[in-house]
Amino acid sequence: MWTYISRRLIQALFILLIITGVCFLLTHYSADPMSQYANKQGMTAADRAAIAHSLGLDQPLPVQYVKWLWLALHGNLGNSFFSRQPVLTLIKERLPLTLILMVTAEIFIIIISLILGTVSAVKQYSAIDNIITSFSFIGYSMPIFFIAFAGIQIFAVQFKAWGLPYLPTGADIWNPKNLGVLIRHLVLPVSCLVIIQVAGYSRFLRSSILEVLGLDYVRTARAKGLSERTMLLKHALRNAALPFITIIGLDIPFLLGGALVTESVFAWPGMGRLFWEYAQRGDFPVVNGVLLLTGSAVVFFTIIVDVLYTFVDPRIRLS
Repeated sequence: MWTYISRRLIQALFILLIITGVCFLLTHYSADPMSQYANKQGMTAADRAAIAHSLGLDQPLPVQYVKWLWLALHGNLGNSFFSRQPVLTLIKERLPLTLILMVTAEIFIIIISLILGTVSAVKQYSAIDNIITSFSFIGYSMPIFFIAFAGIQIFAVQFKAWGLPYLPTGADIWNPKNLGVLIRHLVLPVSCLVIIQVAGYSRFLRSSILEVLGLDYVRTARAKGLSERTMLLKHALRNAALPFITIIGLDIPFLLGGALVTESVFAWPGMGRLFWEYAQRGDFPVVNGVLLLTGSAVVFFTIIVDVLYTFVDPRIRLS
């Protein structure tokens, strides 16, 4: 196993090199941070050239990339063009709140998906299966911004108008260190993320369980007189969980990148909102810093998922 992990880590370095190169190229062609100075009164071409030189934008793109990569390898992601703050400082400020939001949502997503997917598979074509399926299709078909605005309209605007206890939308000033206030602000954004993800997760898990239930060894377990519960938990669900683990393992890295739409709608000061705010300004250091963090997490969590397979299914061996 250690040989496999070492080989994958070496591969990961080359993959990250490609990812950072492509992201660096795309971000530099997506916006021009100097455009804000184009029509600024009193600023001459020499002034703009001096600003471009101070930001390192007057150098060839390959040179800029090599310098940025060299600094990144030493733990320095540069400074923001606009706030002049170190990129790492900006990320450290936003990352904890993003993790609070996304980890809370992921816990509910996994638990609810396991329950709904399992019940739907065991009760195939029953009334409860049809109900779960209908709600899954409805939830999966609705865009996240529609769910977010509908939640705000019902549970914030209308509840307040009717004199009922209402949920905050995140637009007001709040203190995340106050646990009670934090939980109230979490309800709506977490609910939106859960509705969208559970719809897809539960359908995927249902299909995996139904596929495993039709295999020979499950029928043999039934023939030996094992109870349905033992057969489901010990045999069917364990093997059906492998593709489910793959999806979770690929989704978890994006927890670090935040939820752009959800954080923007609810004014949640996380990584997704940080990325969007600075991407609109063409602030390459911040954008590349967030992309580097997300890309690294994707690559390394893929390795972790491969290793987890051996614990879930002992028949799998890494070589």
